[in-house]
Amino acid sequence: MASFKVTGSRQMKGEIIPQGAKNEALQILCAVVLTKEPVTIHNIPNIRDVNQLIDLLGDMGVRCTRIAESSVKFDASEVNLDYLNSETYKKKAAALRGSVMLLGPTLARFKKGRIPSPGGDKIGRRRLDTHFYGFMKLGAKFNYSQEEGGIYEVDASHLKGAYMLLDEASVTGTANIVMAAVLAEGTTTIYNAACEPYLQQLCKMLNRMGAKITGVGSNLLTIEGVESLNGTEHTMLPDMIEIGSFIGMAAMTQSEITIKNCSIPDLGIIPLVFQKLGIKLEIRGDDIYVPSQEHYELETFIDGSMLTVSDHPWPGFTPDLLSIVLVTAIQAKGTVLIHQKMFESRLFFVDKLIEMGAQIILCDPHRATVVGLNRQQQLRGIRMTSPDIRAGVSLLIAAMSAKGTSIIENIEQIDRGYQNIDTRLNAIGAEIVRL
Repeated sequence: MASFKVTGSRQMKGEIIPQGAKNEALQILCAVVLTKEPVTIHNIPNIRDVNQLIDLLGDMGVRCTRIAESSVKFDASEVNLDYLNSETYKKKAAALRGSVMLLGPTLARFKKGRIPSPGGDKIGRRRLDTHFYGFMKLGAKFNYSQEEGGIYEVDASHLKGAYMLLDEASVTGTANIVMAAVLAEGTTTIYNAACEPYLQQLCKMLNRMGAKITGVGSNLLTIEGVESLNGTEHTMLPDMIEIGSFIGMAAMTQSEITIKNCSIPDLGIIPLVFQKLGIKLEIRGDDIYVPSQEHYELETFIDGSMLTVSDHPWPGFTPDLLSIVLVTAIQAKGTVLIHQKMFESRLFFVDKLIEMGAQIILCDPHRATVVGLNRQQQLRGIRMTSPDIRAGVSLLIAAMSAKGTSIIENIEQIDRGYQNIDTRLNAIGAEIVRL
């Protein structure tokens, strides 16, 4: 198990370029299975979850040819479906949450699919009901076998378009259903569909491949099934979660950084939420400049009541950045309530922040109140363990702002979502050693 040794109280200065979007990559890479023709993907992040998915595609018979540092050409003309019955597939797919999105493409193209209960962050219940509800509305039949440790087997011999109202605007659920519907017979209408920029990217890519999807960017998608799809090229967006992480990191460490090539129109209200924390930032073309700030003060609501930051489906605030907002608020002036609605275990890392000297009240599994220190007291370095991707980076931010040295264990969790985070931050002044 690898660790980071972090020397705190280092101010950073310089430019940093965000990686390609992790959550987009997991959808886009699964979509290459939909066609026999080559698909070239650019701006692929070099992170564990994405690399594991590419490795899994290769094991399935997809030819993966790296043509540049962040570009790969995929050829899924000869997919080996027998591999889905192997123990190797079961083990690899179970370790990767994104593997569930292979179901939609395999059902669409090969009329059957098989997936173990997928892994990923242990942040609470992450049900798959929306995925399977959509597949069943399209005419698929599935069986769940607990005897094999949790295997979903799906028969999609006669996929037909249908109207469906999703019970939740699940991003991965919507993506999976869309990928299944593009090759189904007839028209599919998905109401209460997710509309995140990453899902919009998937739909735009599929349309370039010959799919007929309308309503992209809204909660109502209409899909006219086609017989086959063509190849294409696709460039992924910068990772909005990494961009938000860098904004919070700059504020906590009093650093002056410029985040390059942010694709500002696709960030939604993310910059606004950090501005509500009192963080000054400037939009310079497609870049975000964050000046060094000695103090930042939390806003209140118009009636003077305490600020609440909570997650919502897009275009609301993404849940993946709530952990970053929470840790950034530690050194602000004022008090904020962080309300994590989606996952009941995502705030359980705050005990380490409290041990470091933060003033946080964990109200219940979904809510935490942060009383800002206003830099009157510096956090102190401790030894801690990263429980998931976003909490891991939040602890890294806390350690970088703390007095003394911190050890963060289980950094494999951080590596799952952040590309070479130590070397990239060290290049602008951080002091992080990988042990």
